Amino acid sequence: MKIGIGYDTHVFSEDRKLIIGGVDIPYEKGLLGHSDADVLVHAIMDAILGALGKRDIGCVFPDDDLKFKDISSLILLDKVHNLLIENNYHIVNIDSIIIAEKPKMKDYINDMEGNIASVLDCDVSLINIKATTTEKMGAEGEGKCISSQAVCLIDKKIS
Repeated sequence: MKIGIGYDTHVFSEDRKLIIGGVDIPYEKGLLGHSDADVLVHAIMDAILGALGKRDIGCVFPDDDLKFKDISSLILLDKVHNLLIENNYHIVNIDSIIIAEKPKMKDYINDMEGNIASVLDCDVSLINIKATTTEKMGAEGEGKCISSQAVCLIDKKIS
């Protein structure tokens, strides 16, 4: 068994959709990034890559590569899933948290978990997503950004 951790943060930006966990969340701003800036999926990808002993998503999917411009992070997650398969590993579980003052995430978490489980070809019970605020402290609390953290446990598939 191997474990990895991931973290990501993106600032808010005008004229962008807010995509978290592959869910288009109605909000006045989106997150700025080279891809769709899905902080949750980025943290999960980094956790999986870390468990595999690979570099972070910025190395695997560089932001100066135009083929990743505005790409869905779920497509990138599928590429990370392929690395799991190539290395003969499977997801044991993923635990993650979204850190945002606004918007509230509770109505979208089940869809996020379903999206991620679908891409990773695992049971939705293996994907856990929580959300929290920072009680108006720090950049997240001031509404400047959204952050996410994730841990992932993987295990070798038994042949």
